[in-house]
Order: sequence, then structure tokens, then C-alpha cells
Amino acid sequence: MNLNVSTHAHHAVVRPEGRLTASGAPRLKQAIKKLIDDGNPRIVVDLAQTEFIDSSGLGALIGGLKAARLAEGDLRLAAASDSVKSVLKLTSLDRVLRDHPTVEAAFGDG
Repeated sequence: MNLNVSTHAHHAVVRPEGRLTASGAPRLKQAIKKLIDDGNPRIVVDLAQTEFIDSSGLGALIGGLKAARLAEGDLRLAAASDSVKSVLKLTSLDRVLRDHPTVEAAFGDG
């Protein structure tokens, strides 16, 4: 899994590419923690290039959501593929981790 991180005026974007599984989940957790520690608690996880997610990946997203909210921010998803959406729905995490059509729409910036 590749992981790209960028910061913008009102939020940061994390883009996991490939399969978000046990091997990549710790890197995602670390990237989210660093963003929050650096003062960027509003985070969008752009899942457009994420082809698969397992329980470890879901755990990293939930952990990131909790950490962001503790820092008075939020973690939102954008552009999830159909396969990722189906996993979120199957686990009922789509109620907590809502998917937005675009990164810009996640925080209402576009």
C-alpha cells in the first residue's frame, strides 16, 4: 500500500492506494496521528485508489476518527470504491464513517 498525505487550508488529505490491510494499517494510523499532532485534526481519507479494506484497515479508520474527535476535529471518508463501501455497510461502519463523493465535499469545501 502506498500512502500520500497533503495538507490544505482547512483540512488534510490522506490517500491510501492499493489494499488497506494489516500490513498498511499501522502506517495509516501513524500518518493520522502525525497530522493531529501537527495541528491538523480535520482529516479526509480519500479512498478512490483503495481497492480493498480488511478489519485492520477499518480499525485504523475508527482509531483515527476517535483521535481526530478528541482533538476537536473529525475524520471523513471520500470517494470509496464499491467494494470498500460494501465492507463499510456490512460492518455497519457506514453509519459512523460516512462516505462523501469527493474530498472537497467531505468538509463542504466544494
